[in-house]
Amino acid sequence: MSRFFATGSDSESEESSSDEEITPKASGTTLKQALLLSDDEEDTKRVVRSAKDKRFEELTNLIKTIRNAMKIRDMSKCLEEFEQLCRAFLKSKTIVDKEGVPQFYIRLLADLEEYVNQLWEDKEGKKKMNKNNAKALSTLRQKIRKYNRDFEAEIASYKENPEQSADEEEEKDDIESGASSESDDDEENEGVTAKNFMKKPQEEEKKGPEASKFLKGAANEDSESDEDDDDDDDDQDWGSESVDSGSESEGNEGGAATLAGAFLKKTTEGKHSDHKKDGRKKRVKKKERAEEDIEEEGEAEEGGWEKVKGGVPLVKEKPKMFAKGTEINNAVVVKKLNEILQARGKKGTDRAAQIELLHALSGISNENNLGEGILVKIKFNIIASLYDYNPNLAAFMKAEMWKKCLDCIDELLDILFNNNNIFIGENIAEDSENLAISDQPFRVRGCILTLVERMDEEFTKIMQNTDPHSQEYVDNLKDESRACGIIDRLLQYLESKGSKEEVCRIYLRRIMHTYYKFDYKAHRRSLGLQGETKSEQDQEESEGEDSAVIMDRLCKFIYAKDRTDRIRTCAILCHIYHHALHSRWYQARDLMLMSHLQDNIQHADPPVQILYNRTMVQLGICAFRQGMIKDAHNALLDIQSSGRAKELLGQGLLMRNMQERNAEQEKIEKRRQVPFHMHINLELLECVYLVSAMLLEIPYMAAHEFDARRRMISKQFHHQLRVGERQPLLGPPESMREHVVAASKAMKMGDWRTCHTFIINEKMNSKVWDLFPETQRVREMLVRKIQEESLRTYLFTYSSVYDSISMATLSEMFELELPTVHSIISKMIINEELMGSLDQPTQTVVMHRTEPTSLQNMALQLAEKLGGLVENNERVFDLKQGVYGGYFNRDQKGGYQQKQGYQRDQKGGYQQKQNYQRGGYRSQNQGSY
Repeated sequence: MSRFFATGSDSESEESSSDEEITPKASGTTLKQALLLSDDEEDTKRVVRSAKDKRFEELTNLIKTIRNAMKIRDMSKCLEEFEQLCRAFLKSKTIVDKEGVPQFYIRLLADLEEYVNQLWEDKEGKKKMNKNNAKALSTLRQKIRKYNRDFEAEIASYKENPEQSADEEEEKDDIESGASSESDDDEENEGVTAKNFMKKPQEEEKKGPEASKFLKGAANEDSESDEDDDDDDDDQDWGSESVDSGSESEGNEGGAATLAGAFLKKTTEGKHSDHKKDGRKKRVKKKERAEEDIEEEGEAEEGGWEKVKGGVPLVKEKPKMFAKGTEINNAVVVKKLNEILQARGKKGTDRAAQIELLHALSGISNENNLGEGILVKIKFNIIASLYDYNPNLAAFMKAEMWKKCLDCIDELLDILFNNNNIFIGENIAEDSENLAISDQPFRVRGCILTLVERMDEEFTKIMQNTDPHSQEYVDNLKDESRACGIIDRLLQYLESKGSKEEVCRIYLRRIMHTYYKFDYKAHRRSLGLQGETKSEQDQEESEGEDSAVIMDRLCKFIYAKDRTDRIRTCAILCHIYHHALHSRWYQARDLMLMSHLQDNIQHADPPVQILYNRTMVQLGICAFRQGMIKDAHNALLDIQSSGRAKELLGQGLLMRNMQERNAEQEKIEKRRQVPFHMHINLELLECVYLVSAMLLEIPYMAAHEFDARRRMISKQFHHQLRVGERQPLLGPPESMREHVVAASKAMKMGDWRTCHTFIINEKMNSKVWDLFPETQRVREMLVRKIQEESLRTYLFTYSSVYDSISMATLSEMFELELPTVHSIISKMIINEELMGSLDQPTQTVVMHRTEPTSLQNMALQLAEKLGGLVENNERVFDLKQGVYGGYFNRDQKGGYQQKQGYQRDQKGGYQQKQNYQRGGYRSQNQGSY
């Protein structure tokens, strides 16, 4: 029967059913075909929906796909579906303008942005992503941030009260579904048939899940009310199924059955509407209850009136540590302590609760006066639990937990200082512990030195993982004084009660907090300066010994008593670093040479190698400040020539080496990094190296301009010169390197004033020279060195032009004292760098002209090259004759070899003759001059 006649009269339906009964059917497949026919008729039933339902269903399907992709972290799928969602939302613009932006759409935008931000901040997770997902994440982050700007107000209101927005959306959908059901009832009352009656519950079942798609979050938030409603839903489902079965059995009956069925359906729908009203009432009550709770909390905070609830008041009590009536003694407390410690490290253990229990146990032992021994043991376990709060060794403690740890260590040290009868140590076995009050001294197993060392390591980790340009870094750095205070207190305790090995370990900890700090007050005292105000003067007088005295005392004790090479090596390097930092060049150099560390430092572990590199760099900078240019260059050469100064000094990882290391190696190397406040300025380091290389290389290049076998002193300096020469457009220098290159070119011409201008100016002062403690002294030394090296370069370059030159003229040109010019020229003559002699009465330098001119030098180089070419040609010719020589090759072999030897003799004679002629040429020239 055609579906267009589905709303016909009962007689027509009876005729059609009788027609269907007349058609012949196979007996075995009657039931199956009947079922198939009914299914086909269901499929052909046309469902009429509004444009709003269509558009919103499309949006919810896309949102569901996005949420599934978020669960499996498929960012490519998320990006693709998000783009489709934006297009679908644009299509439904007219409906959204009428109805407003649906709340489920706002919820997805807020959730997706939060999800993307979490993934973006998870650097470890990002590295594990494949290339497509990482690229999709970056694109999606940009798009969602840009897209959400249009919905900022809606997203903000949703984030402020997500539960309320979900409830409003649910109520709205309930009202809409109720209205649609009423309209459906009205339509059914107008013309109801058996077939329509069968189809109606199925259509409602289809609409049910569509409405629930819009309420993803509300179902979770109102879980309590939903649990109460489950039973009613089940009853409703059973009722609808009974109606369906009744309608199927009575499908071919008359109009009376149809009316009865319609009546039954209305009763079930009436129940369903009552059930919805009850659900809404429950939600309203729940919301009112939540608002009341919030108001009560606000009033309690303000200290106003409190609302008293009826019934017996419920007092929250802490779990009791011991049963009522238990006698508190050492054995009971130790047993309880062991029970708490047994849960340590197990899965599911609440570490914060464990720390609270230990604090409570400490308080109980104090109240019952069980003695200091048990208190020390509990304190040891509290500190250990604080360290275990963050079980991942690669991560760092939070600053709050670290400060709690400092407080506990301070309390423990107070107990140890106040009670001399407490002995602690790792070598004390648990069986031999004495925790009870008796005539014997307390014996407790534990090592406070290990706890303090761990505390110091955690401080370093906190500084490594804090942004160095934030206020938080400064606040954390202020706590270093507390850490140093604890180390000093422990140092005093171990000096009286500890072994020599323990004293050496705590001494090294103190040294590591001192060696890199410049002692400004000691520097002021050495210069004879005093504080400007009286309070500053009193403070300087009240302060203890200088850092140099402290370092000397601690290091010398380690040199004498330490038995491990590592502690002694670290102490020597720190001592050298401190000497170099305070410009004690000769002490630092002698200590480095006497220690012979440079011979076997390659066998040390990486942290010691980093410390060695830092010490060598500081030594080079110290030599530069003292005017020892050659020593400074030699000390900095290894670090700077590698091109990895940042990595070698432990101040960061280079990106180009990232592919060579895996994630685990990268974590290990990050833990070796030096905190930011201990960094050495890399730009200052490079500038010192390049200026040292300039002062050495430019005079050497001028002296050996035509020497083919000239060696490079600094490859990096030559590289910078080549880069400067390759630039097509030469403008005024901007960077530090460009300043040094421009100064080098000026020095090469003997123009020391221009060189001085490029090296010392406002820009270079702010970047480099003002960072030194004695700024003015360093600048004066630099000017002096530039004048002296420019004079040497000038003499090397232009000596062939002069017959004689007055030293007074040179002194005036380079603004140097006459004795200084005299000493420089004398050194050059003694070292045979300058061929000339000093005429003392006239104060002039007479040039001897023994050096060939530039043309003669070029001719000599050409002659040498031609000689080498002749040798190569003769060798090739000899080889050819040896391979293809004569008819009687085997018989003439010996003769050929003799001939070859004869030619070699001739060749040797040729060389001797050539050398003789060149020597005669030179002597002839000397005679003519």
